[in-house]
Amino acid sequence: MEDRKLRILLVDDEPDLVQLVSLRLQAAGYQVEVAYDGQQALDHVKQSKPDLIVLDLMLPKLDGYKVCRLLKFDERTRAIPILIFTARAQVEDVTLATECGADAYLTKPFEAKALLMKIQELMHVG
Repeated sequence: MEDRKLRILLVDDEPDLVQLVSLRLQAAGYQVEVAYDGQQALDHVKQSKPDLIVLDLMLPKLDGYKVCRLLKFDERTRAIPILIFTARAQVEDVTLATECGADAYLTKPFEAKALLMKIQELMHVG
């Protein structure tokens, strides 16, 4: 069995939300790394490939759609599951995220239980 903690990269530009979600994920046994904009996220993934990415869509520098597309079309990072985590709940947003390669979609505000269940699904399926 694996004894290292699974690493999740949390990408969001709202510090309060990042802190809240980080605490929930850490309490569930995950190691959390953080990026506050799309470019930081790309740089981070290239340096230290996380096991999963929780990605907001509305980000400074590069939006989540572009980050997702770039990661999913790169041989080295395409296998990393991406959970879109956003306030955007329109059908078009979900469709576009899916077309960009997102593995799952969860809207804010969120329930911690729902977030943790999605993460567990992605970590066991992938």
